[in-house]
Amino acid sequence: MYELEEKYLQRLEEIATDIQNSDILQQYLEEEEEEYYTQLKELYEPAMKELYDEVAEKDPLQLISLETVLLAQEFEGLYLPRILGYAVLRGELSADYKYVRPQNHFKDVLMAICESANFDILRKRIGQSIQMGFALSSDIWVTNLINSLDNKKIRYFLQSQKVERYHFPEERQKGLVRYKRQFTHDNFYTAIFPNTVSELKIQFQSLKQFLLYRVRPGMNNESIVPHLKTFVENKDFQGHTEHLEIMSIYAAFFSLDEAQSKLLAKHFNAVRKSFPDFEERFLNLLLELHHSQENPMTPQADLQLATLIDYKQEDSISRYFELMRTIHTRGYVNVDVQEAVQQFYSSHEGLSIINECVRLTILGYFTRFINNLEVGDYSELFEISKLYPVYISIFANQKFNQDLKELSLHYVQKLLLKYTDKRGKDYQDIKKFVSTAFVDFGFLTEKEVVEMFKTRRKKKKEE
Repeated sequence: MYELEEKYLQRLEEIATDIQNSDILQQYLEEEEEEYYTQLKELYEPAMKELYDEVAEKDPLQLISLETVLLAQEFEGLYLPRILGYAVLRGELSADYKYVRPQNHFKDVLMAICESANFDILRKRIGQSIQMGFALSSDIWVTNLINSLDNKKIRYFLQSQKVERYHFPEERQKGLVRYKRQFTHDNFYTAIFPNTVSELKIQFQSLKQFLLYRVRPGMNNESIVPHLKTFVENKDFQGHTEHLEIMSIYAAFFSLDEAQSKLLAKHFNAVRKSFPDFEERFLNLLLELHHSQENPMTPQADLQLATLIDYKQEDSISRYFELMRTIHTRGYVNVDVQEAVQQFYSSHEGLSIINECVRLTILGYFTRFINNLEVGDYSELFEISKLYPVYISIFANQKFNQDLKELSLHYVQKLLLKYTDKRGKDYQDIKKFVSTAFVDFGFLTEKEVVEMFKTRRKKKKEE
């Protein structure tokens, strides 16, 4: 846990002082009416949220320290229901949707709420978080937590939050998806950078997910970069897959100055020479990033990695990034680029990881192009689709064809929702294109095309 900076501590102290000196708090203490606590919430939680969002943006590694300070009684339990939710969602999960390690911070926040004088009001806002947190925790851990409380009333309340259906992994997964939706726009992710190899093994997944979240556009990562630099230089970590992956994420997605680029190039190529099975491990990471919906590999990420490669080392990695530079600088519509893709692709096994990365790179271009098309620009789909046969022929891969089909059909469905006049020029142009091109591409059969454009008869109302 990283200490909270003094500037943040001072602001927290000011908020706590304002709360304790508030006339509304005095009224609440005297009359114990919930409406006064609601007023406290409306008056002070916005300032707490503002501070929280600032720390999350500029100094995310200090979030646990911030949340720990907010557990103090002087804050009257304000903002704790939200923090409890954050603690639930941060935990690393196993394949069956259980925490890999006990979530002690979740326990600390929950205990602070249970011990708060305002528990009877706070309990109305934490039921779903407790249910999810208990579902993801082991039964023994939950039982020990409940039994550690002296207050029978609170114990009964917590016991009632154990949901029977969450005994099944598929139900935990569904519940977690639903639960996450209310936090979609919240920035609460944090991590701890390891200092030892044992810590590296334990903290790796949480650190990796945190970094992948932080590479989203607009994030301020100045406070994180010094920790990344120290991590990359740690000789004890070099030679471990976890070090390779974190270093590669840093190299691909973070803004780099000249000094950072030199540092990364030095260590990346040193590890590349000494690491057993480097190519396989590195390409597996690239493939994972390509498949990630949150952080797909972009041309910028490829080019940033390409600048770090020592091309004197003649191997598949050098050849791959030479191809990436060609694709991203000259464009996938260029005939010479298409020939370069063909030559590279045919020199590797069709289902190899490196070839899949090439396919996903090209698919990424089609995806970004079509997903950014407005419905009025459908003629551009007609033009770009002229490239489909080229890459379908080069790759000869059913999954690539299927992805291209789904991408195109999704856009066509949007067009058909917009252009409903079957006699109109737009509708007829779209129908003619789909009837010809989609059959030629193997996306649809003639029967399926007829079905798509068939006029549906309205059912007659029964008299």
